[in-house]
Amino acid sequence: MTAPSAPTTPPAAPFGWIEEQRRGRAAAGLTRVLRPRPAHSPLLDLSGNDYLGLSRHPEVVEGAAEAARQWGGGATGSRLVSGTTELHTRLERELAEFCGFEAALVLSSGYAANLAAVTALAPHGSLIVSDAGNHASLIDGCRLARGATQVVPHADPEAVRKALGTHDGPAVVVSDTVFSVDGDRAPLGELAAVCREFAAGLILDDAHGLGLLGDGGRGAPHEAGLAGAGDTVVTVTLSKSLGSQGGAVLGPAHVIEHLVNAARTFIFDTGLAPAATGAALAALRLLRREPERAARGRHVALSLHQLLTGAGFSAVRPDAAVVSVLAPSPEDAVRWAADCRAEGLAVGCFRPPSVPDGISRLRLTARADLTDGQVAEAVRVISRTAPKGAVNAGS
Repeated sequence: MTAPSAPTTPPAAPFGWIEEQRRGRAAAGLTRVLRPRPAHSPLLDLSGNDYLGLSRHPEVVEGAAEAARQWGGGATGSRLVSGTTELHTRLERELAEFCGFEAALVLSSGYAANLAAVTALAPHGSLIVSDAGNHASLIDGCRLARGATQVVPHADPEAVRKALGTHDGPAVVVSDTVFSVDGDRAPLGELAAVCREFAAGLILDDAHGLGLLGDGGRGAPHEAGLAGAGDTVVTVTLSKSLGSQGGAVLGPAHVIEHLVNAARTFIFDTGLAPAATGAALAALRLLRREPERAARGRHVALSLHQLLTGAGFSAVRPDAAVVSVLAPSPEDAVRWAADCRAEGLAVGCFRPPSVPDGISRLRLTARADLTDGQVAEAVRVISRTAPKGAVNAGS
């Protein structure tokens, strides 16, 4: 018997499908590129997330440098092996105390913190109710968790109530406190009330609230009276208002102890580098000493919104530091951001699929260290470079 002949058609090249996806992104104007920035940029920056202007504050920089001198360049291992220093535990203690929670756990990023909280607190048989506007890290946490996920309309407590009413077992509700695209705030009090009606846990991502909302920047959960509640767990990032890097989960001590034993993005990840830990601790202490920075950050955001809407743009009123300005199309948004950059202003550009509503926009982030003159100049640049149809684009 003769052996079967080999196939005449050669197999496709490994990863050959990538080229097709690349062409599709290019045709839709959705190609992303990396743009390295210099150490000292001449641009007026309204694109980053340094909400309180602390990333270059001398005390924060020295906090990073001193930590590196004392502890070295890296954590050397996972937190459970060699990656926990006295600096980590100090930051956890002071962060929990500042935000009003019993305990905290520091991880290598806010993304890792969200994955840790959602996956460890939504076991098999549980229901996760997730807001449609949630950040990608919460969405990925839902995808990785063993519980079943039900996505509900944005900022709709009644939809949450209906979803919880369909499930008899354990449940958690997952939401940003301030949403990253438009900068609007979740109805935390109503969400908490619905959760308590069904004995469900509440997991809140306060990445955009810490440092801006609540008494002296203690965060949106603190402002809503949820700090320290036994049914509420909060995640934060150290990379926005605190000008550093890393993330943390805050909550009851027994929940944090569970994460230490069950959260894979904590157990199997190298600990946060000492420099980032030291910088975050210095920034937190600076915020405690200068709580007026939180109010200034909110004031700058509201000033941006007032000037932009006064010029005829459709901009979402900010609840914290994010100001969203609608653009006519993805192509217009990309061109608008590039034209702003050419005139000395760096702004963010959000397009599908990064925006759940499919509407492209410029995303501006206020900083507490911006002067009123810089805010006015930013609006002038945005106005001069606006594409046709950008004025009242959302109407």
